[in-house]
Amino acid sequence: MDKVASLRAFVKVVESGSFAEAGRQLRLSRSAISKYIADLEESLGVQLLNRTTRHASPTENGQRYFERAVVILSEIEAADQAVTQSQSAPRGLLRVNAPMSFGTMRLGPALADFMVRYGELQLQIVLSDDLLDPVQDGFDVTLRIAELESSSLIARRIVPVPRMICASPDYLARHGTPKHPQDLREHASLTYGFLLTGNQWKLTGSDGDHWIQPAWSLCVNNAEVLRDVAIKGRGLALLPEFIAADALRRGELRAVLQDYSAPPLALYAVYPPTRHLSVKVRLFIDFLVERFGREEGASSRSK
Repeated sequence: MDKVASLRAFVKVVESGSFAEAGRQLRLSRSAISKYIADLEESLGVQLLNRTTRHASPTENGQRYFERAVVILSEIEAADQAVTQSQSAPRGLLRVNAPMSFGTMRLGPALADFMVRYGELQLQIVLSDDLLDPVQDGFDVTLRIAELESSSLIARRIVPVPRMICASPDYLARHGTPKHPQDLREHASLTYGFLLTGNQWKLTGSDGDHWIQPAWSLCVNNAEVLRDVAIKGRGLALLPEFIAADALRRGELRAVLQDYSAPPLALYAVYPPTRHLSVKVRLFIDFLVERFGREEGASSRSK
């Protein structure tokens, strides 16, 4: 038995005083209304309505049941409206996990603008370079700069993240500037060892692909640390462009092997598969695509 449908039929019969009128309002046949009421009475073991050929009125038990049924149906309607409204106007809590460096260097200003646009949302941002499980850790969206492995999660690409090999002018003066990827074997390297390729660097140029296993002196899971150590002249680092950019402009780092490129990473928004993506998640991801896509376009035109 569909209990909610039976409650609706019962309430309409009491309110209208007629099986036929209740059926008309609910767009059901009189026989369908009669069956709902009969099923309800059978499940409760009591008679709810006094019936004549033209009229129906509640019994004493029926009146008590009617009063409670009206409250229950009102609560169901309120719950339906709350969910529907939240799908059209984002409200409530949005939990986001993002990489530490991207969060501190790029995400903050974007979040401030997002909050202006959607002021009824609460944002909870957790910055971490650990590979957290979005489902197990309860995040609505996880932002990752990575080469993604296949998984049961859904990933939307937001923006490419190009990388370059950098070193300080002091380091290059002391150890020379590499001219070919094979020259990297003779240099100290600072590596980010938490990608699918591990500590290997892949560089592609006009002469093809080159896989290099550099002799590293530092392996760390934060690219800002790699940048700072490279600035101090301790080796070559393969860095995301957005992390190296300011140091390059100030002359603290120089890009090398610019005729070769490392496979670009990308910023992805990762979220659990769901039949109906909540509007707050969809709007947040769309905002990031719009924001960082626009910034990338401006950066490309300025080069």
